[in-house]
Amino acid sequence: MSVRDLPSPYAGGGPAPGAGCRDAATSAVCGATVRAECVGAVLPLRVHGRVPGDGTCVCRLRGTVRRITGMTLRLVQIAMNAQDDSALGRFWAEALGWGSSVEVPGVVTNLEPEGLAYPDPAVVYIDVITVPEPKTVKNRVHLDLATTSPAHHAELVARLQDLGATPADVGQGDVPWTVLADPDGNEFCVAEPREDYRDTGPIAAIVADCMDPRAMARFWDQAMDWTLHEVTDDHAVLRSGQGVGPYLRLVRTPDVKTVKNRVHLDLRPYPGGDRAVEVARVRALGAADIDLGQGDDVPWTCLVDPEGNEFDILAPA
Repeated sequence: MSVRDLPSPYAGGGPAPGAGCRDAATSAVCGATVRAECVGAVLPLRVHGRVPGDGTCVCRLRGTVRRITGMTLRLVQIAMNAQDDSALGRFWAEALGWGSSVEVPGVVTNLEPEGLAYPDPAVVYIDVITVPEPKTVKNRVHLDLATTSPAHHAELVARLQDLGATPADVGQGDVPWTVLADPDGNEFCVAEPREDYRDTGPIAAIVADCMDPRAMARFWDQAMDWTLHEVTDDHAVLRSGQGVGPYLRLVRTPDVKTVKNRVHLDLRPYPGGDRAVEVARVRALGAADIDLGQGDDVPWTCLVDPEGNEFDILAPA
């Protein structure tokens, strides 16, 4: 029996009474936060050890034998389309206080904080990619930037406008955060000081519009190793299983996706993972292939989630 067959937060419930199963646990053998699957009934023996041949751990928690298998896919970066990757890359590097480097001249600019080795779970990196298509509709994925006080909020908004950001009206009304657009017109928010954003770094959250937060939370919770913190009919919140870095917030919207997203998620297997295996796994969860003209010889796979939002699975690293 899989823990996915038990009542879960997606349906507004919790673990089945007495089942002894949880959505995630920390293995005493490998020390990793991992998914769990019930593989046996209660035994009188405490089992702790490696399973010969497959590298997984077998642990007995709360009287239930469970096979624990690490998930190998995690969110490492977002890809942001631009009219000019170099120009927009400069804006976001200065906005975040990050460094930038040219991956492909005139095509891709990489943004990352100084002093951290890529990929680091405390950061969701940014690749800015030049595309020929102009922005035509409100983005379905945007960034929330963190602030620590009302004064910091006002200072950051003013600095961003000096860098080229402009106020944006997306129908937000009277809210405590500020909505801006970068020089390419990509919307983003400067959040008011929030307790849950105090340790995220400059990017507080990646926010994605969706029609059904519960369904999308189910997909992303199973697709990658981030932890689901909250899910309601209106929104869902996930974060790295290590409890660091920005959040992924899935927010209900009545708007229907009509064009290719200008911001999408890039996921990557851990070292030793297998991109083809992970692609097959997320397809089984509801992802589908999409042809964006990438060709067959690129080291990534382009997919869409169950609501049609593009994302890529990159090579292990």
